[in-house]
Amino acid sequence: MAPPSKITFFEFLTPLITSGQKTITIRDESESHYVPGTQVEVFTLETDIKVCDIKILAVKPLHFDDINEFHAQQEAIELPKLKRLIREIYPNTNTLFEISYELS
Repeated sequence: MAPPSKITFFEFLTPLITSGQKTITIRDESESHYVPGTQVEVFTLETDIKVCDIKILAVKPLHFDDINEFHAQQEAIELPKLKRLIREIYPNTNTLFEISYELS
């Protein structure tokens, strides 16, 4: 199976991605199959508009309780807000994945 070539983000996050401020995303297992070294197209979740391309750097397991200030800085969002957002998106799992990337 080919690695994913597309990833979606909430529209409000896309300026952080295109400016290079947001350099990770936290996803559940269903969205953890990105492969380091591959280029992926970024689209808005709400409107499916292409925003930019990113290069996947790493995919690492991450437990919800281990999300910390480092992750908040990389996500360019305050830690309490980040944890609330992750819980809203993935309410029933503690097994997550940190996907790091850079603009390509």
